[in-house]
Amino acid sequence: MTSIEIRHIVFDIGKVLIHYDPHIPFTRLIPDDAERNWFFTNVCTHDWNLEQDRGRKWEDAEALLIEAHPDRVEHIRAFRKHWHEMVSHAYVESVAIMEALIQEGRDVTMLTNFAADTFKEARKLFPFLDMPRGVTVSGEIGLIKPDRAIYEKHSRDFGLSPAHTLFIDDAPANVEGARLAGWNAVLFTDPEKLKSDLAAHGIAL
Repeated sequence: MTSIEIRHIVFDIGKVLIHYDPHIPFTRLIPDDAERNWFFTNVCTHDWNLEQDRGRKWEDAEALLIEAHPDRVEHIRAFRKHWHEMVSHAYVESVAIMEALIQEGRDVTMLTNFAADTFKEARKLFPFLDMPRGVTVSGEIGLIKPDRAIYEKHSRDFGLSPAHTLFIDDAPANVEGARLAGWNAVLFTDPEKLKSDLAAHGIAL
C-alpha cells in the first residue's frame, strides 16, 4: 500500500464509465467487415476523431474527409449522426464505485478526451456524469490527453494537489501522461481491479 494520502480522485469517462465503440452503428451501415475496417483505417480514423476531441468542429472535420473521399459522403456524415449509438451503455459496476466514493465524501472529478457537443449529449444520456464536482472536457479547452498541459490545467482549475491525486484511465499513454504531471495513476481494465488499485492507495470500498 502506498503511504501517500489520496485526497482527489479523477476519472476518465470513455471505456471507464461508459462504453464507446464506433463499430456499433457501422456494423449496420457497412455490413462487410473488411470494408468497414478499411473505412475506419483510412477515412474516419482514430486520429481524425481525436481532433474533434481537441476542439475541431464537426462541419470542418466532415468537409476535410468529403474532399478526400467524395464517394463516402453518407458514411462520413453518419459518424456524427449516429454517435449516440456508439455510447451504448454505462459500465454499471464502475459507476457504482464512483458513486460510492462521492457518497463517502471523497473529492471526485473527471478528465476526458471528448468533443464538446457530444459531451453535452452524453450528459443527457448518462445523468451520473453530473455527480462529480466537475469535469475537464478536452474539446472545450483545446487540449487533449496525454498532453501534460491538460493535467496541469485540471489541477489548477479544481485546486488539486498533484501528489495527492489518483487518476483512473483505460489508455496506458494517458496514465503515463498523468504520472509525468506528478499524479498517481492506475490503468483501468475492469471494476474488480479498480477496487484493488483503490485499496492499494488506501481507499477501501
